[in-house]
Amino acid sequence: MMSDDLSGLWRRFEGWLAEHASGDHAALRAGASNADFSRLEAGLGFPVHDDVREVLRLHNGVIMRRGSMEPGAFLLGYSLLDVDCILEAHRELVTMVEDAREDGDEDVVVGKIADAAWVPFARDLGGDMLFIDHRDGLRGEVCEISFGDPSYRTLWPSMRLMMEALCTSVESGRPLASLRVGSSE
Repeated sequence: MMSDDLSGLWRRFEGWLAEHASGDHAALRAGASNADFSRLEAGLGFPVHDDVREVLRLHNGVIMRRGSMEPGAFLLGYSLLDVDCILEAHRELVTMVEDAREDGDEDVVVGKIADAAWVPFARDLGGDMLFIDHRDGLRGEVCEISFGDPSYRTLWPSMRLMMEALCTSVESGRPLASLRVGSSE
């Protein structure tokens, strides 16, 4: 039996992809380098959570899709981001926060639809994102922001639990259920 740590769960999921979704498996890129990690943390302005580091160490994202029929959106319908795409998505969130502060809308935006302490790790073709929260007290939570919704949702308290649920779901054929579904309110 494979390890239940995050790396072991990712390898377990990769094995399932290789057997059942070879196109998605082939879309996985090689792991990030030490220089990539340095660039990521310099761009974010803070140390990245160990879960983000571990996933990037295994795979620096996927070959990005250009259309909905292409492989690579195997992570709850989202595509795993590489370091450059994480930095780009994070800059978008930071810009939203800065604009909200300038416009006096901080209470409507910050911590609800954008936050500088959110680190996106997956994105769909419409721009919605999965992110790891880096705020004190919420650090490590896996959350989802859909720009059609008024607020983000916490899906799992950790990426390990997300991957455990994902592995169980694909291996058993049962629907995936998050452990904590709700808004930030």
